[in-house]
Amino acid sequence: MSNDVAYPVFRTADRDLALRAARRLVAFGARPWSQVSVETEVPTAAEAIRLRDALPEAWFTCWHLDAPILAAPGVPDLTGGVPARELPGDPVGLQPYLPLSLSMLDQPVGTVEDRFAKVVGGHMAAIRWSSLSWPAAPERDLYGEDKHAEVTLLLNCDSRELDAPADTHLVLVHVRRHNGDGYEDRFAQWLAERVGQRLIGPAQHA
Repeated sequence: MSNDVAYPVFRTADRDLALRAARRLVAFGARPWSQVSVETEVPTAAEAIRLRDALPEAWFTCWHLDAPILAAPGVPDLTGGVPARELPGDPVGLQPYLPLSLSMLDQPVGTVEDRFAKVVGGHMAAIRWSSLSWPAAPERDLYGEDKHAEVTLLLNCDSRELDAPADTHLVLVHVRRHNGDGYEDRFAQWLAERVGQRLIGPAQHA
């Protein structure tokens, strides 16, 4: 079993610029089977209803342990996750489940990123591209990577755990975690250089 490690390579207050920078990295490793997933935390019932209407293919899930065991009449079991179309329009029924997690997982690359980035507003959110493939660089003693080849764009956030709000957006490049001898740093730096960037902060572990 292996894990990934993510390195920040670009930060900006410009949402469109951040998305373009992330896409340059994605393009470097994209394959026909690459996918994109998006996620944000929704703090209020009004925002849940707004995002339900803006992202009808999304799913809503309640992860906190003190959520009701039995849902009220007309309210689906949000602890198991429900599609947006099943989310009730009555904000009162949603209150015990807040905050809610909104996600769209394993979508085709290019199908959801722009719309999600636009409607998420000021919420902390993540766009993660997966199933990429980083090429090898034998001249730098770097091996190719498939399993942990990913790119993440954090919106309004500095942490991949979505728990560190920020006024900027951050692009992370993911590589396989090795034994801490500096290989990960060298690989991430090489990848950043392919798109004219560099490492700008400490690694973030899963």
